[in-house]
Amino acid sequence: MNILDSAKEKISSGGRLNFDEIFALYQDNDLLYLAEAARRVKESKSGKKIFYTINRHINLTNVCSANCPLCAFQCRSGDNRAFTLELADLEKILLDAAQIKNLSEIHIVSSLHPTKDFNYYLDAVKLVKKILPNVGINAFTPVEIVNFAKISGKSFSGVLSELIQAGVTSLAGGGAEILSDRVREIICPKKATASEWLEVMRTAHKLGLKTNASIMYGHIETLEERIEHLLKLRDLQDETGGFVAMMLFPFHPENTELGRKFNLRRVGAWEDLKMLALARLVLDNFAHFKAFWVMLTLPIAQLALSFGADDLDGTIGEEKIIHAAGAKSSAGITRQKLEKIISECGYQPVERDSFYKEIF
Repeated sequence: MNILDSAKEKISSGGRLNFDEIFALYQDNDLLYLAEAARRVKESKSGKKIFYTINRHINLTNVCSANCPLCAFQCRSGDNRAFTLELADLEKILLDAAQIKNLSEIHIVSSLHPTKDFNYYLDAVKLVKKILPNVGINAFTPVEIVNFAKISGKSFSGVLSELIQAGVTSLAGGGAEILSDRVREIICPKKATASEWLEVMRTAHKLGLKTNASIMYGHIETLEERIEHLLKLRDLQDETGGFVAMMLFPFHPENTELGRKFNLRRVGAWEDLKMLALARLVLDNFAHFKAFWVMLTLPIAQLALSFGADDLDGTIGEEKIIHAAGAKSSAGITRQKLEKIISECGYQPVERDSFYKEIF
């Protein structure tokens, strides 16, 4: 039996794919086969349900000390694009958000501000908790947690424990990019290393804090590095069981130093759908996969529901990081439009909270 046949036999029987089999499936490029296989796995876990949430994204600042070549969002102090929300600014946003019917999650990710201390972030979370006591707070990536540890002198566990006490209910999955230090040295040399990202997630899970996971593909990484990334996530999920959902991000090169330096172009829909289906088959211990419509565009996100995705994320309200890099999707979407997109595919729209508890 050749490697490709072995991979397909494992998929059929529920076996676990190894590196060579994953590589062979990718190279085979049979998109319809991958779609059917990934859809079958998705439906075995969540049937005809497709989830979404009523959420609000908030970026506290775009002033950053990392200056990563991959990022179009960050800027230096004094730049005319720079902004930093003080607590009074955040309070206004939260009071507006409080008017959103069935709001279930506030999502906070930002940059690595060069002068704001850890208390600034703690106070921001406490303010969210005060104004929206019954709303989940999905806040900060492992990259931010590593930064908080550095500026506070605390351990990862210490930082996470204080954030949990302040009101954080789950950790965002961004900043993973590709979990290869070769790649990270080029695309984000001042951010957390691959091992630091994984260790933050391991520590969060041990503290009972659920998290999401992600991959960002379509820049300078090799196929081998993509596969290794997925296998590292699978191994950690085997160890802790703390990942709630997986998100796949195509790199948006427009307006980035990395894009200009390597003359990069956004990968196409074929690659988006192939990577999603393949990830669903590889990450057999992940229950949920998000088709993040802000990154993918709505038409591709809708197609993704037949390639293993079972979640369209949420209403968002406002998103700045991806749009700074050239994303052309709208900044927010209504519940009605999300439900229409799902229903058109023959699936059942299901509103959820951060932990996939259904909201009726």
